[in-house]
Amino acid sequence: MIMSEIGGYFGLEPLVGNEYHKGLIALNTARNALLYILKVRKIRKLFIPYFLCDSVSRLCKREGFSYEYYEVDYEFLPRLAKRLNKDEYIYVVNYYGQLDNDCLLNIAEEYHGNIIVDNVQAFFQRPIDGIDTIYSCRKFFGVSDGAYLSTSCSLNEDLKTDASSKRMKHLLGRFETNTASVFYSDFKSNEESFDGLELMNMSKLTHNLLGAIDYKKIRIARERNFGVLHEFLSNQNRLHINIPMAPYAYPFYCENGIAVRKMLSKKNIYIPTLWPNVFCLKDEIAKDYSKNILPLPCDQRYTSTDMQYVVSEVLQCIS
Repeated sequence: MIMSEIGGYFGLEPLVGNEYHKGLIALNTARNALLYILKVRKIRKLFIPYFLCDSVSRLCKREGFSYEYYEVDYEFLPRLAKRLNKDEYIYVVNYYGQLDNDCLLNIAEEYHGNIIVDNVQAFFQRPIDGIDTIYSCRKFFGVSDGAYLSTSCSLNEDLKTDASSKRMKHLLGRFETNTASVFYSDFKSNEESFDGLELMNMSKLTHNLLGAIDYKKIRIARERNFGVLHEFLSNQNRLHINIPMAPYAYPFYCENGIAVRKMLSKKNIYIPTLWPNVFCLKDEIAKDYSKNILPLPCDQRYTSTDMQYVVSEVLQCIS
């Protein structure tokens, strides 16, 4: 019998095993959580919104699943007037956490339970029993990968466990320097590495890091920061929005969003475009929202003072 190594240098210490979604299926990426559902539910066709990252359509193409686009309305609700067959499902994105569980239950009832909920932008919103729900970790926390899946089904495959050590450079670099731009190319390389990544269990490293996060503190900070932005920007915001649990970002809709993003970037305020791939599609609402909704950061890294600075700069840019 060969024992594990004894002696040598120390590795990372085991951290507190206090994961927020403990008990859900822990996988390596959100897109692979979707793949898990496509396989286990034996889904033949998936209806996906135009207003969505193209990683989902690429996954369907690569894995041989049929898909068709549908439109969402100005309230982020699906516009799909169709009775789904048993092997057809609708992929519903909870944009900015604006669809609460009562709303999601209504959608599930409308499509007779053939629904997959994307809670990538609503990590803290608990899943609904009986509704397949996907969460992403790196959209909310300083981890390089990781996803959770809530489902009543179990895939009969022996999944390997992913490894994350080679994906940590941009996180460690930013932690030590507090400068994102220096490690942006490493961040982009990490994001690109997920395309085609094998369906695997969450890595031990990501599990360990997620177990040590102070989720209550993060929730309080996100809700406080969102509240500051909403207090001062709601009168200028063309979206009528709810204050969700531990928000992903503050969705601020303004005219000339592309130009405002550029002006803010010169002030070291970096606002992503979600999602530029829809610019070439036919859905006018999706194109409008992708260009003009500014997902203003309101996460746990920032204080109320930071949010007030963001408010002042945004108001200056739109004026």
